[in-house]
Amino acid sequence: MVAVTREKPVEQNSRSEPHAGPSISVFLPCYNEQDNVERTARSALDVLEKLDADFEIIIVDDGSSDDTARIADRLAAETKRIKVVHHHTNRGYGAALKSGFRAATKKLVFYTDGDGQFDIAELPGLLPLAEQYDIVSCYRLGRQDSIIRKINGWLWTKLVCLLFRMNIRDIDCAFKLFNRKIFDNITMTSEGALIDAEILARATKIGCTIAQKPVHHYPRKAGKQTGANLRVILRAFRELLKVHGQIRKGN
Repeated sequence: MVAVTREKPVEQNSRSEPHAGPSISVFLPCYNEQDNVERTARSALDVLEKLDADFEIIIVDDGSSDDTARIADRLAAETKRIKVVHHHTNRGYGAALKSGFRAATKKLVFYTDGDGQFDIAELPGLLPLAEQYDIVSCYRLGRQDSIIRKINGWLWTKLVCLLFRMNIRDIDCAFKLFNRKIFDNITMTSEGALIDAEILARATKIGCTIAQKPVHHYPRKAGKQTGANLRVILRAFRELLKVHGQIRKGN
């Protein structure tokens, strides 16, 4: 099932590519994902090679204190298809996403978290929608989180959609595909967990189209989540108030 909002896509670049598949940047924001990042990156490599895509994979290491950075650098040394962006300190999820979008050079930009809770093999199913819509924002089927985290996520999505007048089923689902030109027309300010909501709100404000599609969500195999941290939550609410005021004023 696919839900769609609005009807005015960003114009695509029609220049021909030397590949049969899409021109796409895939990036993986990571913080302390030493046990997951290699598996996730290799899965992305496999999927994109089968698509015969003109692609790059970007690992964004957000100041990890474990071996994530070392593993990412080793993968980049093994293939030119992978590059790494390092943050010297942990700056937050929003900062990691902004670094990924800035580093992307292809026509389409896709991101998913480096924790491996999504199957990148579902990415090809988003590509036909990207030919018609500016953003494909997915929502989680069978979300593999605690009941408290699920309730908090539902309430957060409802609040954000109410404030920004959007109709998105799962604001923070880390499985999204964008036309990169969108980021020539919006300014992202969030450094924390508000970043997903800010991007969708600013894109909606300038008339971008959004398609919504379900994807499966899987249990985390290693490491631990940080999104439920109280400091992260409070930062998200502070940024929510700030960005809401900016958008209301047309900034």
